[in-house]
Amino acid sequence: MQGELLRESQSRPPEERQKPESGGRYCPVLLSRRLVLRAPHEDDIDALAHLANNAAIATMVSRMPHPYTAADAADFVRRTKEGGIGKCVYAITLADNGAFLGCCGLEPGDENGRTLEIGYWLGEPYWNEGYTTEAAHALVDMAFRARDIDQIDARCRVMNVASRRVIQKCGFQFQGSGMVPSLALGGMVPVEWYRLDRKTWLSLRSWGDTH
Repeated sequence: MQGELLRESQSRPPEERQKPESGGRYCPVLLSRRLVLRAPHEDDIDALAHLANNAAIATMVSRMPHPYTAADAADFVRRTKEGGIGKCVYAITLADNGAFLGCCGLEPGDENGRTLEIGYWLGEPYWNEGYTTEAAHALVDMAFRARDIDQIDARCRVMNVASRRVIQKCGFQFQGSGMVPSLALGGMVPVEWYRLDRKTWLSLRSWGDTH
């Protein structure tokens, strides 16, 4: 959920920005005020395994096993390089020192390519600093600027107050509720479904200091 900015300022005139692409795997490095969003690589494996091995995270996302081992992290990095996980997967890192904080990404949300779904998680030591919202803004902005899409969907567990707040701060609107499988819990869990369409995003492009 947010703002990679295609290495551009949000204030750059629209006519100078990248024209939307109708398809393909376009995953540029994204820059925001405090973060760099880039492809995961082997140097992230230790930090990834350490931060992801947390039941408080694994039980809030759909496809993260628990316990989470270095082998899981290495497999995750390998699959991202092969394009086997969605369309765009990013490591969330600090701009000032390169520290690995977590991951976010976009994947197809329908068969015609007009909808994407966003996902994210952040290591517990970095919670409550606004990093997830900042990363989500960058990712959302990139998706609408560089992809020919109509909307982005987001889901969160009903009990996940922090994730719901990120979704709402990015302008997503509640659509309904349902059930999704949880790998860590080995069963179905209730979730809320939110959507941000292009028209709403255009009205919110100047995100402001909402982090």
